[in-house]
Amino acid sequence: MSGEFHHISVLLNESIEALAIRPTGAYLDCTLGGGGHSSEIFKRLAEGGTLAGIDRDDEALAAATPRVQACCAGGRFLPIKGNFHDAKLLLAENGIEQLNGALMDLGVSSHQFDDASRGFSYRADAPLDMRMDQTAGQTAADIVNSYSEKDLTRILYDWAEEKWAARIAKFIVDERKQAPIETTGQLVELIDRAIPKKVREKDGSHPARKTFQALRIEVNDELRPLEQAIEDIVSMLAPGGRIAIIAFHSLEDRIVKNTFRTLADPCTCPKSFPVCVCGKKPQVRIITKKPIVSGEEELALNPRARSATLRVAEKI
Repeated sequence: MSGEFHHISVLLNESIEALAIRPTGAYLDCTLGGGGHSSEIFKRLAEGGTLAGIDRDDEALAAATPRVQACCAGGRFLPIKGNFHDAKLLLAENGIEQLNGALMDLGVSSHQFDDASRGFSYRADAPLDMRMDQTAGQTAADIVNSYSEKDLTRILYDWAEEKWAARIAKFIVDERKQAPIETTGQLVELIDRAIPKKVREKDGSHPARKTFQALRIEVNDELRPLEQAIEDIVSMLAPGGRIAIIAFHSLEDRIVKNTFRTLADPCTCPKSFPVCVCGKKPQVRIITKKPIVSGEEELALNPRARSATLRVAEKI
């Protein structure tokens, strides 16, 4: 294990309050991370209450489990190794078929960013890995060195809206003809050459930020299954149960917002129809008409919270 697992929970009070926790209810933390959100949920559970925490990162599970269990007020805690995209199956295997609330804290944990050896950060030189589950799947280096120029362009544009996607992809393909691209430092240096200096100076943000975001999303398949995962978890909620989701960039937030909208108004009838005939009924009501964002106090303590948005829906 690479050092102590440290994670700063974003929108902690707001998300816990949004869940309206019942002491004897069943709750799910889809992204256990450092256990910050889970600890606060678990403190509020009494005997008969259950909290399941899912994470695919072994370091997170090892660090968060004792932290959460130390907050015990009588409830039961179930740490589960896996991907929350498979939450319905994972919970069924652990005897949980209905939930009173679920929390998703999307994206990468503070620890994963800060542990340079994981390869998530463009600010330190390390092996180009980026896997949340270090025991399985392809690494960012595998993608960079094997995807076609067309596919590299696609993921850079689709997963990060990178304007220079085609040029960066061409530089990657040209570079790897000489030798494999194996470290974050090599990739950052390449991107620095691919994006014109005038553009870099005008933009103000790190030139590698979007490329690293796109690779991380592709490595961990973060976005494609997200809509279905939300729908699966909503299907498990008891009436009055809530789902709270924290997103960290516009692509995630757009999926959350649109999925909530569809679940709240699933009717597919033409607008000209006087009454609904498709028979699709609303499953949720949206609690947050506008997303909740971090206040100045939190931003002063944790600048990474600046892009965070919290959306909440309640099962009808």
